[in-house]
Amino acid sequence: MRDPVDVLVVGGGIHGLSSALHLARRGARVVLLEKDRVARHASGVNFGGIRRLMRDEAEVPLALEAIERWHHVADLLGAPCGFVANGQLVIAEAEADFERLKRRAARMRSLGWTHEQLIEGDDLFELVPAAARHCRGGLHAPGDGSINPFVAATAFRRAVEAAGATIHEGVTVEAIARHGDHWQATTAGEIFRARHLVNAGGAWAGRLAASIGEPVPVEVISPMLTVTTPRPAFLGPVVLGVTRRCSIRQAPNGTVLVGGAYQGRPDLATGLARVDHRNLKTNAQAVLGLFPSMRDAAIVRTWSGIEARTSDDLPILGPSETEPDLVHAFGFSAHGFALGPVTGEIVADLVVDGTTRHPIRPFRIGRFTLTDADEIVARIRF
Repeated sequence: MRDPVDVLVVGGGIHGLSSALHLARRGARVVLLEKDRVARHASGVNFGGIRRLMRDEAEVPLALEAIERWHHVADLLGAPCGFVANGQLVIAEAEADFERLKRRAARMRSLGWTHEQLIEGDDLFELVPAAARHCRGGLHAPGDGSINPFVAATAFRRAVEAAGATIHEGVTVEAIARHGDHWQATTAGEIFRARHLVNAGGAWAGRLAASIGEPVPVEVISPMLTVTTPRPAFLGPVVLGVTRRCSIRQAPNGTVLVGGAYQGRPDLATGLARVDHRNLKTNAQAVLGLFPSMRDAAIVRTWSGIEARTSDDLPILGPSETEPDLVHAFGFSAHGFALGPVTGEIVADLVVDGTTRHPIRPFRIGRFTLTDADEIVARIRF
Protein backbone atom coordinates (compact mmCIF):
# COMPACT_ATOMS: atom_id res chain seq x y z
CA MET A 1 0.00 0.00 0.00
CA ARG A 2 1.46 3.32 -1.12
CA ASP A 3 1.72 6.33 1.15
CA PRO A 4 -1.22 8.67 0.47
CA VAL A 5 -0.80 11.69 -1.79
CA ASP A 6 -3.03 14.69 -2.32
CA VAL A 7 -4.54 13.79 -5.69
CA LEU A 8 -4.85 10.61 -7.72
CA VAL A 9 -5.55 11.17 -11.42
CA VAL A 10 -6.90 8.18 -13.36
CA GLY A 11 -6.19 8.49 -17.08
CA GLY A 12 -3.18 9.66 -19.06
CA GLY A 13 -4.83 11.50 -21.93
CA ILE A 14 -4.72 15.25 -22.50
CA HIS A 15 -7.25 15.97 -19.74
CA GLY A 16 -5.55 13.80 -17.15
CA LEU A 17 -2.15 15.25 -18.03
CA SER A 18 -3.39 18.83 -17.95
CA SER A 19 -5.11 18.20 -14.61
CA ALA A 20 -1.95 16.72 -13.14
CA LEU A 21 0.12 19.65 -14.45
CA HIS A 22 -2.12 22.37 -13.03
CA LEU A 23 -2.51 20.55 -9.72
CA ALA A 24 1.23 19.99 -9.29
CA ARG A 25 1.90 23.65 -10.03
CA ARG A 26 -0.54 24.58 -7.30
CA GLY A 27 1.48 22.58 -4.80
CA ALA A 28 -0.41 19.27 -4.77
CA ARG A 29 1.33 15.91 -4.56
CA VAL A 30 -0.04 14.15 -7.62
CA VAL A 31 0.07 10.59 -8.91
CA LEU A 32 -1.31 9.78 -12.38
CA LEU A 33 -2.26 6.19 -13.29
CA GLU A 34 -2.52 5.14 -16.95
CA LYS A 35 -3.60 1.62 -17.92
CA ASP A 36 -1.59 1.61 -21.16
CA ARG A 37 0.75 4.43 -22.18
CA VAL A 38 0.25 8.16 -21.95
CA ALA A 39 -1.81 9.36 -24.95
CA ARG A 40 -2.25 5.77 -26.16
CA HIS A 41 -5.89 6.27 -27.07
CA ALA A 42 -7.94 9.33 -28.05
CA SER A 43 -5.32 11.91 -27.11
CA GLY A 44 -2.60 10.44 -29.30
CA VAL A 45 -4.50 9.42 -32.42
CA ASN A 46 -7.10 12.14 -33.03
CA PHE A 47 -7.42 14.61 -35.93
CA GLY A 48 -5.55 17.34 -34.08
CA GLY A 49 -8.05 20.13 -34.66
CA ILE A 50 -7.85 23.07 -32.26
CA ARG A 51 -11.09 24.93 -32.78
CA ARG A 52 -13.75 27.26 -31.49
CA LEU A 53 -15.60 26.85 -34.78
CA MET A 54 -19.07 25.24 -34.60
CA ARG A 55 -18.88 24.53 -30.89
CA ASP A 56 -22.04 24.04 -28.87
CA GLU A 57 -22.90 27.35 -27.18
CA ALA A 58 -22.18 25.80 -23.79
CA GLU A 59 -18.62 24.99 -24.85
CA VAL A 60 -17.77 28.29 -26.54
CA PRO A 61 -16.56 30.12 -23.38
CA LEU A 62 -14.15 27.29 -22.59
CA ALA A 63 -13.01 27.05 -26.22
CA LEU A 64 -12.29 30.78 -26.36
CA GLU A 65 -10.00 30.54 -23.35
CA ALA A 66 -8.43 27.30 -24.54
CA ILE A 67 -7.47 28.84 -27.89
CA GLU A 68 -5.67 31.62 -26.06
CA ARG A 69 -3.73 28.97 -24.14
CA TRP A 70 -2.74 27.21 -27.37
CA HIS A 71 -1.51 30.44 -28.92
CA HIS A 72 0.85 30.78 -25.94
CA VAL A 73 1.33 27.08 -25.22
CA ALA A 74 5.10 27.47 -24.76
CA ASP A 75 4.38 29.62 -21.71
CA LEU A 76 2.31 26.78 -20.24
CA LEU A 77 4.60 23.88 -21.10
CA GLY A 78 8.01 25.53 -21.17
CA ALA A 79 8.50 24.58 -24.82
CA PRO A 80 6.55 24.83 -28.10
CA CYS A 81 4.65 21.74 -29.24
CA GLY A 82 3.78 22.48 -32.85
CA PHE A 83 0.50 24.39 -32.68
CA VAL A 84 -0.22 26.08 -36.03
CA ALA A 85 -2.83 28.86 -36.21
CA ASN A 86 -3.84 28.10 -39.79
CA GLY A 87 -7.55 28.75 -39.17
CA GLN A 88 -10.56 26.50 -39.60
CA LEU A 89 -13.33 26.67 -42.17
CA VAL A 90 -16.65 24.82 -42.39
CA ILE A 91 -18.02 24.64 -45.95
CA ALA A 92 -21.66 24.31 -47.01
CA GLU A 93 -22.39 22.93 -50.46
CA ALA A 94 -26.19 23.00 -50.36
CA GLU A 95 -28.18 26.21 -50.09
CA ALA A 96 -30.10 24.92 -47.08
CA ASP A 97 -26.85 24.21 -45.26
CA PHE A 98 -25.52 27.67 -46.06
CA GLU A 99 -28.69 29.16 -44.60
CA ARG A 100 -27.97 27.17 -41.43
CA LEU A 101 -24.51 28.72 -41.30
CA LYS A 102 -26.03 32.18 -41.75
CA ARG A 103 -28.31 31.60 -38.79
CA ARG A 104 -25.38 30.28 -36.79
CA ALA A 105 -23.32 33.41 -37.55
CA ALA A 106 -26.20 35.68 -36.55
CA ARG A 107 -26.69 33.75 -33.32
CA MET A 108 -23.00 33.99 -32.43
CA ARG A 109 -23.04 37.75 -33.01
CA SER A 110 -26.15 38.14 -30.86
CA LEU A 111 -24.23 36.49 -28.00
CA GLY A 112 -21.25 38.79 -28.47
CA TRP A 113 -18.95 36.22 -30.10
CA THR A 114 -17.16 37.29 -33.27
CA HIS A 115 -14.74 34.44 -33.88
CA GLU A 116 -16.81 32.97 -36.74
CA GLN A 117 -16.96 34.92 -40.02
CA LEU A 118 -19.45 34.18 -42.80
CA ILE A 119 -17.84 34.00 -46.26
CA GLU A 120 -19.11 33.15 -49.76
CA GLY A 121 -18.38 33.60 -53.45
CA ASP A 122 -14.91 34.88 -54.37
CA ASP A 123 -13.91 35.17 -50.72
CA LEU A 124 -14.45 31.43 -50.25
CA PHE A 125 -12.41 30.44 -53.31
CA GLU A 126 -9.65 32.89 -52.47
CA LEU A 127 -9.27 31.13 -49.12
CA VAL A 128 -9.54 27.58 -50.56
CA PRO A 129 -8.93 27.74 -54.33
CA ALA A 130 -9.14 23.95 -54.69
CA ALA A 131 -12.71 23.72 -53.33
CA ALA A 132 -15.37 22.45 -55.74
CA ARG A 133 -17.01 25.35 -57.58
CA HIS A 134 -20.51 24.37 -56.49
CA CYS A 135 -19.68 25.15 -52.84
CA ARG A 136 -22.04 27.84 -51.55
CA GLY A 137 -20.10 29.38 -48.66
CA GLY A 138 -18.85 28.81 -45.16
CA LEU A 139 -17.90 29.98 -41.69
CA HIS A 140 -14.27 30.86 -41.08
CA ALA A 141 -12.49 31.04 -37.70
CA PRO A 142 -9.07 32.56 -38.49
CA GLY A 143 -7.56 32.07 -35.03
CA ASP A 144 -8.25 28.35 -34.85
CA GLY A 145 -5.66 25.82 -35.90
CA SER A 146 -4.19 22.35 -35.69
CA ILE A 147 -1.52 20.29 -34.00
CA ASN A 148 0.05 16.85 -33.97
CA PRO A 149 -1.79 15.47 -30.92
CA PHE A 150 0.84 12.92 -29.89
CA VAL A 151 3.58 15.55 -29.99
CA ALA A 152 1.44 17.89 -27.89
CA ALA A 153 0.52 15.18 -25.39
CA THR A 154 4.18 14.24 -25.04
CA ALA A 155 5.02 17.88 -24.30
CA PHE A 156 2.31 17.88 -21.61
CA ARG A 157 3.83 14.71 -20.14
CA ARG A 158 7.27 16.31 -19.89
CA ALA A 159 5.77 19.37 -18.20
CA VAL A 160 3.86 17.16 -15.73
CA GLU A 161 7.01 15.32 -14.70
CA ALA A 162 9.00 18.56 -14.52
CA ALA A 163 6.34 19.93 -12.16
CA GLY A 164 6.94 17.03 -9.77
CA ALA A 165 3.95 14.77 -10.45
CA THR A 166 4.49 11.01 -10.78
CA ILE A 167 3.19 9.04 -13.78
CA HIS A 168 2.68 5.27 -13.65
CA GLU A 169 2.05 3.58 -17.02
CA GLY A 170 0.77 0.06 -17.57
CA VAL A 171 -1.19 0.25 -14.32
CA THR A 172 -4.83 -0.78 -14.58
CA VAL A 173 -7.17 0.34 -11.81
CA GLU A 174 -9.25 -2.69 -10.88
CA ALA A 175 -11.36 -1.11 -8.14
CA ILE A 176 -12.07 2.32 -6.67
CA ALA A 177 -13.46 2.82 -3.18
CA ARG A 178 -13.79 5.48 -0.51
CA HIS A 179 -12.11 4.64 2.81
CA GLY A 180 -12.61 7.28 5.49
CA ASP A 181 -11.37 10.56 4.12
CA HIS A 182 -9.29 8.95 1.34
CA TRP A 183 -9.86 7.37 -2.04
CA GLN A 184 -8.25 4.01 -2.64
CA ALA A 185 -7.39 2.64 -6.10
CA THR A 186 -6.57 -1.05 -6.23
CA THR A 187 -4.36 -2.31 -9.06
CA ALA A 188 -2.90 -5.74 -9.78
CA GLY A 189 0.13 -5.13 -7.61
CA GLU A 190 -0.44 -2.08 -5.43
CA ILE A 191 -2.96 0.09 -3.66
CA PHE A 192 -2.78 3.85 -4.27
CA ARG A 193 -4.38 6.30 -1.84
CA ALA A 194 -5.20 9.99 -2.12
CA ARG A 195 -7.42 12.61 -0.55
CA HIS A 196 -8.82 13.62 -3.94
CA LEU A 197 -9.62 11.62 -7.07
CA VAL A 198 -9.82 12.86 -10.68
CA ASN A 199 -11.68 10.62 -13.14
CA ALA A 200 -10.13 11.36 -16.54
CA GLY A 201 -10.28 7.82 -17.86
CA GLY A 202 -11.64 8.57 -21.32
CA ALA A 203 -13.63 5.70 -22.78
CA TRP A 204 -13.17 3.78 -19.51
CA ALA A 205 -14.27 6.66 -17.25
CA GLY A 206 -17.93 5.68 -17.44
CA ARG A 207 -17.09 2.43 -15.68
CA LEU A 208 -15.41 4.28 -12.84
CA ALA A 209 -18.39 6.65 -12.50
CA ALA A 210 -20.85 3.75 -12.46
CA SER A 211 -18.81 1.89 -9.87
CA ILE A 212 -19.25 4.72 -7.35
CA GLY A 213 -22.96 5.18 -8.08
CA GLU A 214 -22.98 7.80 -10.85
CA PRO A 215 -23.87 5.93 -14.05
CA VAL A 216 -24.09 8.12 -17.14
CA PRO A 217 -25.18 7.42 -20.73
CA VAL A 218 -21.81 7.17 -22.48
CA GLU A 219 -21.11 5.36 -25.72
CA VAL A 220 -17.72 4.02 -26.78
CA ILE A 221 -16.84 5.35 -30.23
CA SER A 222 -13.94 4.83 -32.62
CA PRO A 223 -13.38 7.75 -35.03
CA MET A 224 -11.23 6.82 -38.03
CA LEU A 225 -8.49 8.75 -39.79
CA THR A 226 -6.66 8.43 -43.11
CA VAL A 227 -3.39 9.97 -44.25
CA THR A 228 -2.19 10.30 -47.85
CA THR A 229 1.18 10.59 -49.52
CA PRO A 230 2.56 14.15 -49.78
CA ARG A 231 0.84 16.40 -52.29
CA PRO A 232 1.58 19.90 -53.61
CA ALA A 233 0.29 22.54 -51.21
CA PHE A 234 -3.38 23.21 -51.88
CA LEU A 235 -4.99 23.77 -48.48
CA GLY A 236 -4.25 26.41 -45.87
CA PRO A 237 -6.99 26.20 -43.22
CA VAL A 238 -8.42 23.06 -41.70
CA VAL A 239 -11.66 22.35 -43.60
CA LEU A 240 -14.82 20.75 -42.23
CA GLY A 241 -17.81 19.75 -44.32
CA VAL A 242 -21.37 20.41 -43.26
CA THR A 243 -23.21 19.05 -46.32
CA ARG A 244 -20.80 16.11 -46.45
CA ARG A 245 -19.29 14.92 -43.18
CA CYS A 246 -15.55 15.17 -43.45
CA SER A 247 -12.57 17.02 -42.02
CA ILE A 248 -9.38 17.68 -43.97
CA ARG A 249 -6.04 19.28 -43.18
CA GLN A 250 -2.73 19.36 -44.96
CA ALA A 251 0.45 19.02 -42.95
CA PRO A 252 3.58 21.09 -43.63
CA ASN A 253 5.16 18.04 -45.33
CA GLY A 254 2.26 17.89 -47.82
CA THR A 255 0.47 14.83 -46.44
CA VAL A 256 -3.30 15.16 -46.08
CA LEU A 257 -5.13 13.96 -42.98
CA VAL A 258 -8.79 13.01 -43.44
CA GLY A 259 -11.38 12.41 -40.73
CA GLY A 260 -15.05 13.12 -40.32
CA ALA A 261 -16.85 11.20 -37.57
CA TYR A 262 -16.95 7.91 -39.50
CA GLN A 263 -16.63 5.07 -37.02
CA GLY A 264 -14.46 2.01 -36.73
CA ARG A 265 -15.07 -0.92 -34.40
CA PRO A 266 -13.80 -0.43 -30.84
CA ASP A 267 -13.16 -3.15 -28.29
CA LEU A 268 -13.04 -1.76 -24.75
CA ALA A 269 -11.87 -5.06 -23.29
CA THR A 270 -8.68 -5.19 -25.37
CA GLY A 271 -8.26 -1.44 -25.90
CA LEU A 272 -8.01 -2.01 -29.66
CA ALA A 273 -9.99 -0.52 -32.53
CA ARG A 274 -10.36 -1.75 -36.10
CA VAL A 275 -11.09 0.39 -39.13
CA ASP A 276 -14.30 -0.15 -41.08
CA HIS A 277 -13.37 0.01 -44.77
CA ARG A 278 -16.93 0.66 -45.90
CA ASN A 279 -17.04 3.76 -43.73
CA LEU A 280 -13.60 4.79 -44.99
CA LYS A 281 -14.95 4.64 -48.55
CA THR A 282 -17.86 6.92 -47.59
CA ASN A 283 -15.41 9.30 -45.95
CA ALA A 284 -13.23 9.38 -49.09
CA GLN A 285 -16.26 10.09 -51.27
CA ALA A 286 -17.17 13.03 -49.04
CA VAL A 287 -13.67 14.47 -49.49
CA LEU A 288 -13.89 14.14 -53.28
CA GLY A 289 -17.16 16.06 -53.24
CA LEU A 290 -15.36 19.02 -51.70
CA PHE A 291 -11.93 18.65 -53.33
CA PRO A 292 -12.07 16.83 -56.70
CA SER A 293 -8.28 17.21 -57.07
CA MET A 294 -7.88 14.58 -54.32
CA ARG A 295 -9.08 11.86 -56.72
CA ASP A 296 -5.56 10.61 -57.43
CA ALA A 297 -4.38 10.82 -53.79
CA ALA A 298 -2.71 7.66 -52.54
CA ILE A 299 -3.59 6.45 -49.04
CA VAL A 300 -0.60 5.59 -46.85
CA ARG A 301 -2.36 4.32 -43.73
CA THR A 302 -5.57 4.40 -41.76
CA TRP A 303 -6.25 4.01 -38.06
CA SER A 304 -8.87 4.40 -35.39
CA GLY A 305 -8.89 5.44 -31.73
CA ILE A 306 -11.21 4.86 -28.79
CA GLU A 307 -13.19 7.68 -27.18
CA ALA A 308 -16.33 8.24 -25.09
CA ARG A 309 -19.39 10.08 -26.37
CA THR A 310 -22.19 11.28 -24.13
CA SER A 311 -25.82 11.22 -25.18
CA ASP A 312 -25.83 15.03 -25.63
CA ASP A 313 -22.29 15.30 -27.10
CA LEU A 314 -21.14 17.51 -24.22
CA PRO A 315 -18.40 16.57 -21.77
CA ILE A 316 -18.85 15.56 -18.17
CA LEU A 317 -16.73 18.10 -16.34
CA GLY A 318 -17.22 18.96 -12.70
CA PRO A 319 -17.49 17.56 -9.19
CA SER A 320 -19.19 14.33 -8.31
CA GLU A 321 -22.74 14.80 -7.07
CA THR A 322 -22.70 11.70 -4.87
CA GLU A 323 -19.17 11.51 -3.44
CA PRO A 324 -16.81 14.05 -1.85
CA ASP A 325 -13.38 14.94 -3.23
CA LEU A 326 -14.04 13.52 -6.69
CA VAL A 327 -13.90 15.46 -9.97
CA HIS A 328 -14.95 14.04 -13.35
CA ALA A 329 -13.38 15.08 -16.68
CA PHE A 330 -14.42 12.74 -19.48
CA GLY A 331 -16.90 12.18 -22.31
CA PHE A 332 -15.54 14.90 -24.59
CA SER A 333 -17.25 13.22 -27.56
CA ALA A 334 -14.46 13.45 -30.17
CA HIS A 335 -13.92 17.21 -29.84
CA GLY A 336 -12.14 17.56 -26.51
CA PHE A 337 -8.42 17.76 -27.28
CA ALA A 338 -8.55 21.52 -27.87
CA LEU A 339 -10.06 22.06 -24.42
CA GLY A 340 -7.19 20.27 -22.66
CA PRO A 341 -5.33 23.33 -21.29
CA VAL A 342 -8.43 24.89 -19.74
CA THR A 343 -9.82 21.55 -18.50
CA GLY A 344 -6.76 21.09 -16.32
CA GLU A 345 -7.20 24.54 -14.85
CA ILE A 346 -10.84 23.83 -14.03
CA VAL A 347 -10.00 20.51 -12.36
CA ALA A 348 -7.27 22.14 -10.28
CA ASP A 349 -9.66 24.91 -9.24
CA LEU A 350 -12.26 22.39 -8.10
CA VAL A 351 -9.78 20.25 -6.18
CA VAL A 352 -7.87 23.08 -4.49
CA ASP A 353 -10.55 25.78 -4.11
CA GLY A 354 -13.77 23.80 -4.35
CA THR A 355 -15.05 26.12 -7.10
CA THR A 356 -14.04 27.61 -10.45
CA ARG A 357 -14.72 30.84 -12.32
CA HIS A 358 -15.38 28.90 -15.53
CA PRO A 359 -19.02 28.22 -16.55
CA ILE A 360 -19.23 24.45 -16.19
CA ARG A 361 -22.81 23.92 -15.01
CA PRO A 362 -23.92 22.60 -18.45
CA PHE A 363 -21.39 19.79 -18.03
CA ARG A 364 -22.41 18.52 -14.59
CA ILE A 365 -22.72 14.77 -14.29
CA GLY A 366 -26.19 15.00 -12.75
CA ARG A 367 -27.76 16.55 -15.86
CA PHE A 368 -28.86 13.18 -17.18
CA THR A 369 -32.17 11.65 -16.15
CA LEU A 370 -31.49 7.94 -15.89
CA THR A 371 -34.62 5.92 -15.48
CA ASP A 372 -32.59 2.81 -16.24
CA ALA A 373 -29.73 3.55 -13.83
CA ASP A 374 -29.86 0.08 -12.28
CA GLU A 375 -29.65 -1.50 -15.72
CA ILE A 376 -26.64 0.65 -16.63
CA VAL A 377 -24.83 -0.34 -13.44
CA ALA A 378 -25.58 -3.99 -14.18
CA ARG A 379 -24.21 -3.72 -17.73
CA ILE A 380 -21.04 -1.77 -16.92
CA ARG A 381 -18.39 -3.56 -14.94
CA PHE A 382 -15.44 -1.60 -13.62
